[in-house]
Amino acid sequence: MSTLSLSGPARVVVLQHRRTLWTVGALALAGIATVVGTWLWMGSVSHSFASTGCSVEHTVMGCGVPVRHFLASEHIFSRLLSYAGLVMMLLPALIGMFVAGPMIGRELESGTYKLSWTQAVSPARWLAAKLAVPAVLSLAGVSVLSAVYAWARTQGNNTHYTSQWYDREVYGSMGTVPAGYALCMLAFGALAGLVLRRTVSAMFVTVIGYSALVMALNTVRNDLWPTRTDTSAVGSGYGFPFGGADTGQGWLTSGGKRLPADVCQKNTPVEFKNCLAEEHITLRYLDYHPASHFWPLQLIETGILLVLAAAAVALAFRVLRRRHG
Repeated sequence: MSTLSLSGPARVVVLQHRRTLWTVGALALAGIATVVGTWLWMGSVSHSFASTGCSVEHTVMGCGVPVRHFLASEHIFSRLLSYAGLVMMLLPALIGMFVAGPMIGRELESGTYKLSWTQAVSPARWLAAKLAVPAVLSLAGVSVLSAVYAWARTQGNNTHYTSQWYDREVYGSMGTVPAGYALCMLAFGALAGLVLRRTVSAMFVTVIGYSALVMALNTVRNDLWPTRTDTSAVGSGYGFPFGGADTGQGWLTSGGKRLPADVCQKNTPVEFKNCLAEEHITLRYLDYHPASHFWPLQLIETGILLVLAAAAVALAFRVLRRRHG
């Protein structure tokens, strides 16, 4: 973002934190280059392996070393994607900590905010700039990183080390959720900085808030959109839907009552059969989210995060007005 195209408080914010912004931008580009470079290297390894005529599924004499080298290379790419997913999940917390501490908490703690307010900049405009600049940069940066991760994961699923869309580090790194978390934690960080007015305290509370938010949404995520339910006869050999996220399974009685999956865990087939008869069990059931539920779940969770972000912003301005008019 060029400071020449900005004016007033927004330009001041960029100038104040330009070193941090350049550093973060450089790290993001390095991360993208690492992912793309590793994928290109993986493509070269795959081409070399294909030229050997060996196969992972049917290894023959003389193919042991090439197969081990090929699988080791795929494992490296898989681990890189796992680490990239973890970094993506940490970004919202880091954004919130930066806004809570260096951007707002430190100014209020040191009193440097008074200089801005004496230069025809109202407290409301000061806070608006503190929110708008990181919001624009975070939304753009997280969206790009999320798109790169989604692309890399598509390439990674062509290997022998695949991941599922519902894995936490995958789900939290793709779609609209990463941007939702980033904006929510940015707003929460600003609120923490205004309320606590201490750099370290505000950053610590932001981390606690992020942890609580992640745990809460992970707990209720499966209930944000109706699951599908499949039923099958006992012993029918029902196959689990490919790409489905298991949310619950068990037994159904003739009266439609649901029983837990372990209700008939018996030692012998006879005991198991007798248990089914005693409990009047006729079917097995499976609740799950198919892969097609990825976007509904993402959009609903993002909506919740944006509502929380808006509430935190509104509360932040209210705190500012009460304390500084």
